[in-house]
Amino acid sequence: MTAPILRPIDLPTGEIAVRGAFDLTAAGQWLVRSGRAGSVALEAGVLRLAFPADGSWTHAGAAIRQRSPGLVEVGVAAPVEIAAPVVAQVRRMLSLDLDDSGFVEIAARDSVVRRLQARYPGARPALHSSPYEAACWTVFTQGMRENQAFRFRAELAARHGRPTGEDGLVSFPAPEILIELSNEPSVGNFRLGRLRAVARAAVAGRLDAGELVDLPISEAVSRLSAIPGIGPYSAEQILLHGAGHPDLFPRLDARLHELLRKEYELPADTPPDQLERLADSWRPYRSWAAHLFRLDELLRSVPEEPMD
Repeated sequence: MTAPILRPIDLPTGEIAVRGAFDLTAAGQWLVRSGRAGSVALEAGVLRLAFPADGSWTHAGAAIRQRSPGLVEVGVAAPVEIAAPVVAQVRRMLSLDLDDSGFVEIAARDSVVRRLQARYPGARPALHSSPYEAACWTVFTQGMRENQAFRFRAELAARHGRPTGEDGLVSFPAPEILIELSNEPSVGNFRLGRLRAVARAAVAGRLDAGELVDLPISEAVSRLSAIPGIGPYSAEQILLHGAGHPDLFPRLDARLHELLRKEYELPADTPPDQLERLADSWRPYRSWAAHLFRLDELLRSVPEEPMD
């Protein structure tokens, strides 16, 4: 199931083998338009990202190119000694750590998913850079319109993040920086307190993506919900869009539930329990199937901006 890095990295460039179909354009469109990555840019054939490297929190940039259907190249703007972990982080962000064969098989069991797979071939979930950044995003969006959250996150990054590479992208602040912030006018004291709690959890190792995915879902949600300011809904979102759990049905995502009722022509009062049973046919890629519904909604609501 694991897609290996093809060669040891002695220079800040790495290659990722793609097992199954992958569409870098769809990943980039999702990241740019959904806000899942705070520092992201699309150019002709290139997806550029900036983020704190998971664990070391060294600021890093990545220029990602799909050289062929089975090969993704990652140019790294970071110290050589962390290049390999940065490429591995990009691999997780683009859901290239899994073979998509099991996901393709869902088409034989669900005609709605089959139609979406045909519409967006090679579309895989594209994630926040880390559970840490995903958790910060949930704090920004609590009780706030997304356009406001985008602006406040960008302002925080501009003041306390770090430019990476030569493309002008600014990485989100490392958790050690957030912990020390005592005042941030654009965020407010209440929200800043929650961001500091998330940052402390990251430094303490409580937001490790691999550990969260390996836990039973209920335990992972409980662990995340123990962080001050993170409730069950936010915990689900972090596990989905930060850790990259491939097989989680988001029980608390009301917008997704609305889309499912529409696509499957179900009554408006169909409860989440029934929707979850419907999604059993998506196992073991329930998160990936759910992503297709949200991607379809997003791309149909905004005119396309092709990468080339």
